[in-house]
Amino acid sequence: APAAGPAAPAAPAAAAASPATGDPILAKVTEIVAGMTGYPPELLDPDLDLEADLGVDTVKQAEVFAAVRQEYGVERDATLQLRDFPTLNHVAGWIREKTGQPAPAPADSGAAATASPTAAPVAATAPAVRGDLRAVDTMPRRVPVVALRPSLDVCAPTGVVLKDARVIVMADEGGVGDALAKRLAKSGATPLVLPPGVPTTELLDAVDGWLADGPVTGVYWLAALDDEGDLDAMDLPAWTEALRRRVKALYATMRRLWDSDAFLVSATRLGGRHGYDEAGASCPMGGAVTGFTKSYKKERPGALVKAVDLPASRKTAAVADLLIEETLADPGTVEVGREGDRRWGVVLEERPFTPLADDGSPAGEGGTQLTADSVVVVTGAAGSIVSAITADLAGSAAGTFHLLDLTPEPDPADPDLAAFATDREGLKATLAARLRDRGERPTPVAIEKELARLERLASARAAITAVEAAGGRAVYHSVDLTDEAAVSMVVDRIRETTGRVDLVLHAAGLEVSRNLPEKSPGEFDLVFDVKTTGWFALWHALREVEVGAVVAFSSVAGRFGNAGQTDYAAANDLLCKVVSSMRRTRPGTRALALDWTAWGGIGMATRGSIPTIMEMAGVQLLPPEAGVAWIRRELASSRFAGEVVVAGRLGLMATEYAEHGGVDVDRLVGDLAGPMVGDVTASAHLGLVVTTTLDPQHQPFLDHHRIDGTPVLPGVMGMEAFAEAARLLAPAGHRVVAVEDVAFLAPVKFYRDEPRSLTVTVRVEDAGGGDLLARCALTAERTLPGQDVPQVTTHFTGVVRLGTGEPEPETHPAADPHGRVLDPAEVYALYFHGPAYRVVGSAFADDGAGVARMRDPLPDDREPADAPLTGLPRHAELCFQTAGLVEAGRHRRLALPATVGSYRVLAAPSGEGVQAVARPSAHGGYDCVVVQEDDGRVLARIDGYRTVPLPTPVPDEVLEPFAATFGAPVPGAR
Repeated sequence: APAAGPAAPAAPAAAAASPATGDPILAKVTEIVAGMTGYPPELLDPDLDLEADLGVDTVKQAEVFAAVRQEYGVERDATLQLRDFPTLNHVAGWIREKTGQPAPAPADSGAAATASPTAAPVAATAPAVRGDLRAVDTMPRRVPVVALRPSLDVCAPTGVVLKDARVIVMADEGGVGDALAKRLAKSGATPLVLPPGVPTTELLDAVDGWLADGPVTGVYWLAALDDEGDLDAMDLPAWTEALRRRVKALYATMRRLWDSDAFLVSATRLGGRHGYDEAGASCPMGGAVTGFTKSYKKERPGALVKAVDLPASRKTAAVADLLIEETLADPGTVEVGREGDRRWGVVLEERPFTPLADDGSPAGEGGTQLTADSVVVVTGAAGSIVSAITADLAGSAAGTFHLLDLTPEPDPADPDLAAFATDREGLKATLAARLRDRGERPTPVAIEKELARLERLASARAAITAVEAAGGRAVYHSVDLTDEAAVSMVVDRIRETTGRVDLVLHAAGLEVSRNLPEKSPGEFDLVFDVKTTGWFALWHALREVEVGAVVAFSSVAGRFGNAGQTDYAAANDLLCKVVSSMRRTRPGTRALALDWTAWGGIGMATRGSIPTIMEMAGVQLLPPEAGVAWIRRELASSRFAGEVVVAGRLGLMATEYAEHGGVDVDRLVGDLAGPMVGDVTASAHLGLVVTTTLDPQHQPFLDHHRIDGTPVLPGVMGMEAFAEAARLLAPAGHRVVAVEDVAFLAPVKFYRDEPRSLTVTVRVEDAGGGDLLARCALTAERTLPGQDVPQVTTHFTGVVRLGTGEPEPETHPAADPHGRVLDPAEVYALYFHGPAYRVVGSAFADDGAGVARMRDPLPDDREPADAPLTGLPRHAELCFQTAGLVEAGRHRRLALPATVGSYRVLAAPSGEGVQAVARPSAHGGYDCVVVQEDDGRVLARIDGYRTVPLPTPVPDEVLEPFAATFGAPVPGAR
């Protein structure tokens, strides 16, 4: 973070007296605001608007009122509306009213002016932040992916009632709107249909007329169902009109309907999975609609809001039906894709970077490598963050950097730039005097506007200097990105010197947070167009140029939506979907979109109350040293193309939309409530989340599974937890086929025999061929002494395969005991298990394998004893223990489960006489089958089981029976 700035100097003698002179209450209010803004009292005119003129936003206004109340001992008034007190005079008058103090004497009464307080630190210009590749690893790397949503028949109702509702339908050109209007009428609703492409003025006239006739319940927005065609073939007027029809008309409609609190169901043709699949997005302009829709939900959390994505299709009636279905059920998600009979949501998957090489450099295959010959084009180059990133890239590979920004090329000899770098407080006084000389009021907002202009100039200069200092070439282009002709001229100049561009960073953008009623059409257009028209103009000019990689700057607002940012979110999500579509349209160009969170220490988020707002929302600011180096790491570490969320804790950005994620838990779980299924949530951002509290004093599988006296969750019950959770999402006709790629990363211990809550997170993806893969993780939290934030540990991970059909039967000859036979007393002198997990009745060697017969009968292993199981956990445990006996005999050690390649249940046991045969494999580890002895049926099999030695040595006398039974290691086995 930047160092605190110097205190504001005392007001010069020639300055006017403080406007608070003669009014002690106004003087104190002025002093408080001066301390919060860093401006001396003489600039804080008591009649200036707190927000518009003084730059005191609503959060800071609340802080002002809190400080003033504390100063005068005034009780908090829950009915107070900040908008009713827009100036310092209003605040002072409120205090006089509350305290009963009289109005002040006339200004010429001779009262002394209040001394200027010490100024609070003001956010400094972008420091010379250096990127740190190792700092990148302190932040999670998350990638949006699609995950199966529960079917609507197990979802909760949304509360929308269509009977007698009046519903606006923005029709498409393909006929879905007509079919939907008929369905709505059949449901008892009154459809109010807008024709495709209706001009915005006519649209608003129609909406106003409908509102005059009565309330409007909701909106179906179908404009993005129309295929916009090839973006490269568009000209700027076509691009502009297509976006007006899709998102700007949507903004105008929902703004006009604000007081109606209408539901919104928008529809897109991104492919049925929102573009988060290998094929990439079709009809990417729908991304603007999705981004707007997500932000509308943030502003209207109580309303039903959904963006329903569909594949390309000529169907109309079926689409109309599913849109109504989505209206009536599942309030727990905003983004939902419909493809066939499957529903898909968008969740986040952690995908860490490839670890750094030994020398600290990025490592990985297929990455984008910049060299001294590279050509890089950067838009928004005068932004402080972009400037630092440019410097970081240039420092690693000095090439030619073309820097594009609306800001004029900075003059290194500009004295204001020198003062900006060395004496910001003095510069403020200079700017104030300059404004007075021009006959303008030197308000803090006016001064900050000038400082912002200088900050961009300073940042542009810093980028140029960094490139040149690294030995590269910096070419600055002052250009309006929304001016297609001007951008084309810049690209022509670039093409004169090179036939290719190795990297494009599209970082240009503007953000003005304001909720929908206060967001004017001009402001929406400005914020939206800078980013989107700027992209179109640049990419259209580059369409015939060989481009190696593109990085589009998006935002967490585009990923999740955000209140006050409907325009910004719409623009960012449009870019994300365009990037996705490049997998179809420009496969030779690697395309990335980065969803940045707010940065700490640099950029816009350091100003005003934004850090306070972020802290209140639980959102972690991005450390600048990590953010600056992120792109360098992202480019070099792999060939990944797509969208990445660059953020730490997401807080309220990723809050859930409904209780239990919109599912009816009783219907979802039904009769599948196994011992590892507790509270269930169909999270909109994580997938299915199952949280179960286990008590070792009540569950035998914990009480009878202790290491050094501490209960430990058996690995087989972790696999059972995965299977039980995944089965909840299995579509009709699907079953658990296998649990695969299991990693036992850390034991789950129940300290002091106290209950613990375990969380299983499941993301179900398409595996092709009709199968689904449920990617699972089991985590648990602990709050350690001296820590405020719980420590979250991922204990187990694995994949559950869901498929159709019955398993192919297998047989394996049962082995008969011969040679030395181990008895339970010998086995459980080695193992730590209690009665429920003393599954070995006897064990012996057979042709290089270990064989163990299951003890029968076994005591109950769970409470309640009839809780349904998805797998055969104690059969799997028999495999684990059998392999462990061989391990003890051949390698003289006690080993615990480390990984499982595959665990499959093939048949149900039919009675007594079950044995496990564990055979060391040539590729390391063990393969094991569980066999019904009377007919040789294979009940279950585990392939690729590997162990990890327990570090505590085992006494020789305990190991001797196993060495005598299983002998030396098999040659070639590990």
